[in-house]
Amino acid sequence: MPKITILSATDRPGSMALKVSKFVQTKFNEQGAETDLVSLEDYPLADVAGGKYGTDIPSVIDFNERVLDADGLVLVIPEYNGSFPGILKVFVDYLPFPEAFEKLPIAFIGEAAGAFGALRAVEQMQLIANYRNALNFPERVFMQRVSKIFNETDGITDQMTAQLMDSLVANFTSFTDLNKGERERKAGIKTA
Repeated sequence: MPKITILSATDRPGSMALKVSKFVQTKFNEQGAETDLVSLEDYPLADVAGGKYGTDIPSVIDFNERVLDADGLVLVIPEYNGSFPGILKVFVDYLPFPEAFEKLPIAFIGEAAGAFGALRAVEQMQLIANYRNALNFPERVFMQRVSKIFNETDGITDQMTAQLMDSLVANFTSFTDLNKGERERKAGIKTA
């Protein structure tokens, strides 16, 4: 089974993105995937202040390793001001270029208080992932009015959104597993 990292793509304390990410992690675990939950709340932002591009920063290398080690990445993205959080862009900018997302399967889940469920934020991040040669998974979930359709006790209470999430989780697990060998070969990892 693949190793899937779920990234809560905001540094806002107590965020809905982190709550959704924890829920999504349990769904992937139920599929038998090995998972890791990473939150941008923990990103070493102070260590990159002032633009230290091209510098080996141990705290950033350690943080990034949890994503770089994944067979697949699930981004849980909130919408902030019609886009994704700035910390997500900083995170991407400090990943190794160009290889970090090269042939990496990525799935997208948007969540927002508004009616579009972070559609803009997800589509903008998909453009960046495309540029970085990721394998963008075609199924996406947009959790609109997230505080009305999701809570930590019951999970997703909207039937259609719950079905879309179940489909994404099952199909992304298979998609990632199928693409795992190609990514390992490219990285020079010996496969069974």
